Amino acid sequence: MAYAVKMVSVDRCSLFYGTLQALKEVSFEVYEGEIFGLVGSDGAGKSSLLRLGATMLAPTAGQISVRGLDVVKEKEKVKAMVGYMPQKFALYQDLTVEENFNFFLDVHGIKGEERVRRKERYLGFSRLLPFCARKVGALSGGMKQKLGLACALVHEPTLLLLDEPTSGVDPVSRQEFWGMLKGMRDQGKTILIATSYLDEGEKCDRLAVMHEGRILAVGAPKEIVSNFGSLEEALINLLQRHLSDG
Repeated sequence: MAYAVKMVSVDRCSLFYGTLQALKEVSFEVYEGEIFGLVGSDGAGKSSLLRLGATMLAPTAGQISVRGLDVVKEKEKVKAMVGYMPQKFALYQDLTVEENFNFFLDVHGIKGEERVRRKERYLGFSRLLPFCARKVGALSGGMKQKLGLACALVHEPTLLLLDEPTSGVDPVSRQEFWGMLKGMRDQGKTILIATSYLDEGEKCDRLAVMHEGRILAVGAPKEIVSNFGSLEEALINLLQRHLSDG
């Protein structure tokens, strides 16, 4: 698949939390209309990268841009283009599905007929319209994640940043969630997703393999697997090479 328009550009980005270096001169690009995966174990730096892209953090060194806009210097413009879903989404457990969704509509100042349209579109898209009156605390893990995605879409961003959205979700719900992501990709959305599941990495158009704040490889899953039997074998080989290089 050929890509033309850069959506995200990460250029030699480093990030420190005090004396701990979370990212080490990371560079890669995400193109418009693709699902790009950040694949790695806990502590690899995936969440830190997503927080930088969502303008929640500023890089210690290097630069990140979204559609050519610097995430630090043009923060407000970038925020309007980005939908961010953290690993633990901040849903109100004692409120209903509709009340939670209304809260995000209010945050983004969406009113009138447009409010109704977006509610029908995104709660319908995530198959949650029949559950509008149900309290979030009574939803399954998969349904909560779908509601989190619907809330992240409420202001119709062009770029979605998803931090391990299927963590702890049952296999059927994971499959349904990925069906939704591919549907959005086909409609022109760009998706940057962090996952520790290697089978989800294989579902991405392209991915970056991460370990301890570094990127070990970037490419389509088939390119990274190459002469190996699976992404797991390729990842083990990359880690071994990284460790032997010191």
